[in-house]
Formats: sequence, structure tokens, C-alpha cells
Amino acid sequence: MTTPATPRLAVVLDCGDDAAFTHAALAAHAPRDGRVTLHPTPGATSETALAADLLLALGKEPHVPGRFPHGRPPLWEAAAAWATARAVTRLTVLRAHLLDDRRLQRLLGLWRQTGIHLTLVVHRPRLTAAAGRTLAATDHTTVDTLAEARALFYGSDAPPPGTQASAAPAPWRWITLDALDRFVSYDSPRPCTTACTPRPIVYRQRPAPIPPTQAQAVQLTDRLHKATSHPARAAALAAAVAAGASFQQLATARPDGFDPAAGTLTLHDQARYTDGCAIYPVPAWARGFLHAAAQFAHLTDAACLLAAPADRPALLRLAESIKIRPPQPPPAWRKERRGPVVWDWREQREALG
Repeated sequence: MTTPATPRLAVVLDCGDDAAFTHAALAAHAPRDGRVTLHPTPGATSETALAADLLLALGKEPHVPGRFPHGRPPLWEAAAAWATARAVTRLTVLRAHLLDDRRLQRLLGLWRQTGIHLTLVVHRPRLTAAAGRTLAATDHTTVDTLAEARALFYGSDAPPPGTQASAAPAPWRWITLDALDRFVSYDSPRPCTTACTPRPIVYRQRPAPIPPTQAQAVQLTDRLHKATSHPARAAALAAAVAAGASFQQLATARPDGFDPAAGTLTLHDQARYTDGCAIYPVPAWARGFLHAAAQFAHLTDAACLLAAPADRPALLRLAESIKIRPPQPPPAWRKERRGPVVWDWREQREALG
């Protein structure tokens, strides 16, 4: 992870606990523009709760599903991965005077990992003892006027004009994607255990996937961001759509399999069940998810980039929760099947000849 040589840190002293400081910080919250305002849950005192609050501020679910070593969900690692992948440049933390040493150190760790501009808002005329100890050996700027605080909250961006009421979100409807036709496949490629020489993908064993339309890609991106905080699972579904890959192929991706500079993903298959070890282009809409998964794998020392062999049921549930599916069988055939989605229709069709 690239960290600037001099990441920026600032403290806002809201001496009179003026509501205008809080309102200005909340108004600056715009994750799509790289600005996040974190308002810690009142009464919560754990590092885990603060990480969950940060995920919520990033627009993510406040938990990371799955089983993890030592029983500790990697919430801070997920938050750092998403902050990096979504190009968050400014993080403002309200009520920082209520944070103890451990939670302040966690925030400084995130600041050092990501290089964001971190602003701690202390609603008191001076630093607390915990904040004083945490910041004693760290260069930082202190301001105490609303104008200076607004400049920190927004950075170089001018404050937006009057807020507009947002339209009610449209209900999610099923998106049928031809690229998911082989997500559940009887093919069984395995990860390479030795060095290999992947080449740009040339589809020989199967047709190239039909990419989603621009509107479908926008909807898919929005739904994935809202549905899960797990970078690997979000990236796995994005890669399945982008590459037309089966789950077994996704499970072969190594932690370093995504190249952010080239925008490519390497999947393996020495036995050539599909098209061999190959390099797949990743479209722009999916790169943020792969970038987050790569950062998450680095921070958690994960053995795989996208999925472990036991993750398929969880990925199918995630896909159904955001209402994406492969082409479905005719109604007469569906009457014999249960569930909202038939994932193996292509396999069944080919098996029947």
C-alpha cells in the first residue's frame, strides 16, 4: 500500500461545542467525492464498534461475514481496503474527545496506511489527556474557527450549494447477465502450485462473455457496494461478470493476481478445463472491487484473492441478495425447481444434449 511521505493530520477545537461545527462536518460527507465524516456511536467504547461505524460511513454493511483466525472479524482491514479502493482522501471524526487511546491509535494506524487527510474534531477548548498522549509525538495542525474547520472538512473543494432532496431509490429488479451463465460449472480448474506463464485470454473452450450494459454495470456497482463489506466477495462477483468465469476459476486467483496498473486479473488452469492460465482484462466499473480485494488480502495475509473453495454458497446468496442471475430456464422447466434462481441451467441443458 502506497503511503505519502507526509500524510496530513489536523485537530479542530470546537471550544463551545457549537452545533455549526457538527453541521458543517456532516454536510461535507460525500464518499463518492472522497470525503467521509465519521460520527462514532454514542456510548460505544470498543475498537470494533468504531470500525463498524467507519464501514457505515463508507456506505458499507457494519460487519464482514465469514470465519477468521482468532475469531476477530477484520473490520479495520476492510475499512482500510475500501477507503483506498474508493479513493477516500479526507476523513473527519466527530466527538474525538470521547475516544480513548486504543481507538485513537486505530485511527492513526488507518491514517498511516491510507495516507488520508485525518481531521479529529474535539468539542472542547483543549485536547483530552488521551488525545494529548496520542498526538504528542505526531506532527499535526490545530485550528479553532469554523472557517478553518470547513476548509479542513472540504479540502480544496468548494462547499456545495444548497442541498437537494434526493429521489427515493428505485426497487431492485432482477438483472439477467449472460456472463454468469457459467458461474456454476462442472469444470474444476485448480490453482497452480508451480510457476506458470499466463497469457492474455483467448476464448477457445467457451465464448467470450457478453459484457453488461452501462446501465447494468452502474446498478451492479451500486448494489455490490451496499450489500457487503467483504472486499473479496464483492470482487469475486464483479470478476465473475467481467471475465465470465466459473466459481472454480475465481478460487484459483492468487493474492497478487490483480494488476491495478494494467487493470488485469490472472486466473489459473494448468489442466486446461477452460482456457488455461490466462490474463483477463478488468473493465473500469469492476476495478475498484478488485483493488479493494487486493488490499484486503495484503492486510489480512489471505491465501487467496477472491474466494476459498467453501465460499460458493455465500457467493450465490450474495448474488441473489442483489438480484443478479444467469439466463433462466423456461417456466415449464422451472416448476420442478425451488428457489428464486436456477444457477445450473446451462449445465443441465448441455447434459441433456
